[in-house]
Amino acid sequence: MNTSKGSILNRVFLARLAGTGVFDPNGDQLGKVRDAVATLRSNNQPPRILGLIIEVPPRKRIFIPITRVTSINNGHVIITGLLNMRRFEPRANEITVLSEMLDRTVTLNDSEEKVTVEDIAMELSKTGDWFIEHIHIMHRGTGFRKRGNYSTLLWSEISGITTTESNQGVNNLLGTLANLRPADLASVILELNTKRRVEIARALDDERLADVLEEMDETSRVALLAELEGERAADVLEEMDPDDAADLLREIGKEKAQKLLALMEPEDAEDVARLMDYEDYTAGGMMTTEPIVLTADATVAEALSRVRLSEVAPGLASQVFVCRPPVETPTGRLMGVVHFQRLLREPPATLLGGILDSDITPLAPETALNEVASHLASYNLLAAPIVDTNERLLGAVTVDDVLDHLLPENWRHKDLVKAETMEE
Repeated sequence: MNTSKGSILNRVFLARLAGTGVFDPNGDQLGKVRDAVATLRSNNQPPRILGLIIEVPPRKRIFIPITRVTSINNGHVIITGLLNMRRFEPRANEITVLSEMLDRTVTLNDSEEKVTVEDIAMELSKTGDWFIEHIHIMHRGTGFRKRGNYSTLLWSEISGITTTESNQGVNNLLGTLANLRPADLASVILELNTKRRVEIARALDDERLADVLEEMDETSRVALLAELEGERAADVLEEMDPDDAADLLREIGKEKAQKLLALMEPEDAEDVARLMDYEDYTAGGMMTTEPIVLTADATVAEALSRVRLSEVAPGLASQVFVCRPPVETPTGRLMGVVHFQRLLREPPATLLGGILDSDITPLAPETALNEVASHLASYNLLAAPIVDTNERLLGAVTVDDVLDHLLPENWRHKDLVKAETMEE
């Protein structure tokens, strides 16, 4: 659909547009569409579209004036002209269309029926301006309408879309974010207002929310966890990596942390509580209590099957720790490690005890952050074992754990790209 002036009227449904690639005239991808920005007008006139919000690397949302959009067609948005790389900040009387309007309850003017907004369509006028002319809604089953029936109505046929709703749905908004990685979803959520942020958090399943919280800065995840019911917060903490859960509980205060630990499953709570005993910037405070641990009589095939599990982080999948029973941390005495590359070179039936690398230097839980970083760098390791005075394996610290602590606190959401402009 060409958007040049003088073309026939075009209609673009914005929820369907979300995630669409944005390209320059040369065909180079600049980012993806995440939302649209509109301004409300008086007398219930259709809102005017001011521009699109696109996400550019690294997870930065910027504003593109709609006048820079030259084409929306076949899953592509083409833009031209100047590109302002400053992070998007909404102004007074501006609305982010998808995050604020999707799933909202509105009223049909002719029947007073309550319906749900499923999508919003912007249309190109003869003057070359874009307006929100139509709203796609779902009927809730009142009156002669059956639940699940859909209609596309004029903006003037509904009311209440700009009224704040105390418990707005999120199904359609989540649909536009479904394929995002946890780090990207965390970034998008933090761009929303507090009300929508909490509504989305409550709608995500425990595992997905746990992944998102692990990607947030301390202040943001503490604030979000505070909005959850006690039982729900405990369920989410159980899904987090123990070291991340321990970090979060340290941040919320001792009294509240103890209450949440009491609501968690005893086994999960024990691992997290054990980590909380260590200082944050030490090997013990950074380690995970769930590395891959097997005994010496386990086979290469068994080790590879554990490494293949999707939930195992790359750093932990780089090696298997071989210990005397028990294999749950704290284990029996650490005997050595088998690196992933060695596993690939050996027959499946080979016993791990015969291919051990016992020439390793484990770390004590009190080892300081800088020493841990130096150790990993010196020996080119992705993970290092942490042992107690009896050489029992307590856990493992990985490169990503160290980076999380070495980088500035706001590294996840700090603008890494300086403001700049790009000309045609």
